[in-house]
Amino acid sequence: MHTKLSRRSFLQMTGVAGIGLAAGCSSGPSSGTATWSMWSSSAAEKKVWADFGKYVEQQLKVKSIATLTPSPGYPTKLDLQLVSGTASLVTALNGTLIPTYAARGAHRPLDDLIAADPDFHLDDFYETSRKISSFNGRTYAIGFDVAPTVMYYNKDLLKKQGVPLPSRTEPMSWATFRDLAKQLTKPGEQYGFTCAPAIDDLVSWIYCAGGNVMSADAGRSTLGDPEAMQALQFVIDLFVKDQVTPPIKNLVTENSLSNFLQGNVAFMQNGPWQVVNARKATFDWDIIPFPAGAAGSTPRVSGSSFAIPSGVREGPQLDLAWKLLKTLTSTGALDIYAKAGRNNPARLSAGSAFQPPPDNLGIVRDILAGKLAGGHAFDVTTNWNQVKQLLGQDLPRTFLGQVTVADAIHGLTPRLDVLMRQHLDTVRQATARKG
Repeated sequence: MHTKLSRRSFLQMTGVAGIGLAAGCSSGPSSGTATWSMWSSSAAEKKVWADFGKYVEQQLKVKSIATLTPSPGYPTKLDLQLVSGTASLVTALNGTLIPTYAARGAHRPLDDLIAADPDFHLDDFYETSRKISSFNGRTYAIGFDVAPTVMYYNKDLLKKQGVPLPSRTEPMSWATFRDLAKQLTKPGEQYGFTCAPAIDDLVSWIYCAGGNVMSADAGRSTLGDPEAMQALQFVIDLFVKDQVTPPIKNLVTENSLSNFLQGNVAFMQNGPWQVVNARKATFDWDIIPFPAGAAGSTPRVSGSSFAIPSGVREGPQLDLAWKLLKTLTSTGALDIYAKAGRNNPARLSAGSAFQPPPDNLGIVRDILAGKLAGGHAFDVTTNWNQVKQLLGQDLPRTFLGQVTVADAIHGLTPRLDVLMRQHLDTVRQATARKG
């Protein structure tokens, strides 16, 4: 039997104690309703979730109510709902936040439900998705999408410049990629490459160089290690030294997809989750494996999942929550998700529903299955948002050439190490509660 976290303890851990306890009066839907929450920032996404709702009602024969929130505000709203006892039976979680919520005890482990259900087969989910959805040796969520970062390229632009199209299966080397980016750049007119000036994009290069953001035990920052420094310097040089990227006008609003859709950028680093938006392009494009560094082509693999809050009680309420979670992550539901082009589904049995364009979409499933190139699950800490915010303060200035990579990392490392130690303390506390 799980231990329900007291509201006061949760408030202390989430840092939202200032909202007060008056929000504890639940005004949620009546018992027996399948409630679930999800982020949604576009009409296309709302259509997908509406179809999910219809599918849930068909399968479970109960009313489905989805709480949809724009993605930037989703974590804050979920925190408030968990504190006030008004969270849905099932909540969507970005993979980078699963350790955070699991360590807090905000969501329950699912291992007992999985073991007791002969109709549920966890091995139908990609291994990387299972890793992303776990914390401290337990399964806290079930994936609905998972995918590696890939390289988008503008086929029309390469053909126009007389450049042979890159291999659909063999990752190019970093040196080849850099030469191509330089060859395809005409300052003020056309550029070779675009990515976001942030750790989320830099980390794929770091993994491909054999480095990481943190040590194996996540106890210290390793951004100053040679492998990570080589990767950081390579990407920053593309911006500052080689100037093969569109000029950055505003670090906060810089958007690689927007740059790519302009039609004058040859390569864009991004994930298959942007396929639905890239289909708006007025030019022919495709995807290829991420360029291979010293450790090969091993970009980050990201995913999202559904989980059950710890406040969901045993008995009929938990039974409905588990049935709902299974339905939302079933092959039928993920077929809806994939056909809409939202992202690659987390289930192997649903992968074929994610249809081209792009023509080379099959590499996503091949990478996840270990048949082509590779991938590296996005390693995060239980306080990843704080780590990300700290990195977002100084690291982006390197993209403008205002500070060297070495100086930026030297200044960040002591503060990163403090956050890493805090993370280890949180893991130890979570382990102690687990017994």
